[in-house]
Amino acid sequence: MDWTDRHCRYFHRLLTRDAWLYTEMVTTGALLHGDVARHLDHDPAEHPLALQIGGSEPHDLAKAAQLGQRWGYREINLNCGCPSERVQRGAFGACLMAEPALVADGVKAMQDAVDVPISVKHRIGLDGDESTMMLMDFVGQLHAAGCQMFIVHARNAWLKGLSPKQNREVPPLRYGVVLQLKKYFPDAHFVLNGGIQTMADMNAHADGVDGIMVGRAAYHNPWLLNHWDAWLGGRRNAGAGGSGDAVLPNPADSEAQRNEVEFAMVEYMADPKRCGGAHWYSVARHILGLRHGLPGARLWRQVWSDHRLKDRPVMDVYRLAQAALQRHALV
Repeated sequence: MDWTDRHCRYFHRLLTRDAWLYTEMVTTGALLHGDVARHLDHDPAEHPLALQIGGSEPHDLAKAAQLGQRWGYREINLNCGCPSERVQRGAFGACLMAEPALVADGVKAMQDAVDVPISVKHRIGLDGDESTMMLMDFVGQLHAAGCQMFIVHARNAWLKGLSPKQNREVPPLRYGVVLQLKKYFPDAHFVLNGGIQTMADMNAHADGVDGIMVGRAAYHNPWLLNHWDAWLGGRRNAGAGGSGDAVLPNPADSEAQRNEVEFAMVEYMADPKRCGGAHWYSVARHILGLRHGLPGARLWRQVWSDHRLKDRPVMDVYRLAQAALQRHALV
């Protein structure tokens, strides 16, 4: 939440054509009683795009899914994985794993209401219980209700005692549990999430599952996305009997390529209609990782994040950022 907004997704789509992008979680209450356009409006260039919603009441989930389909989203994803106490107070997120029948009713209601696929994102367990009985029951009831896609964060969610950040780091990753799910439900699709940081990680954990979801690593080091289309092509070729040698591509990380992406974002930020009237400064935060790990990146980031430049035209700020890179190159 507050990360993968429409501007972030537009930026990420400049780096990958083939990977699916997911929205930040939007609650059913926000969709049914709030500003629908603010939550659901997006640029057509963002597709293929899935809407992630949070909620528990089947009727409300169905209405929210209908809105998502009406606004052009190609998948509706129900969040049953967020462990924050604020989300728990709303009776959705990871706490729903303890109520599989209710979630199954919600999935069925959404499937009856829309034609696009319904997926569920969840953890592998709750608190300190590392048995898989609850998980198998949860997935089994949803599968029986017709759910065919599960995005599984391979950690337990601790509902008490850990912050959301700690919930992403402290509970151990147990990727084997996700592989076990795939064996029990071979006709369903399982996407592995959690702890995937690099292309090597993607290669190491892709076999035996139907997809990989990368979150914060993709945000903080977005150039990682520039590898994904070639990686996906290599996986498809290997699956079709071709050579799998291309599963770890190494596209040229040229300065020219990054400059092209940066300038495309400048054009986007300079067009009020394209970016929904957002001020360029609120959009630019998403591109700060574009030169992650490269010489001059710190000086470049300092320009784009300098609040004293907020009132300058975005093209002027772009020129200043480029000048900072040039100064570093001359040192």
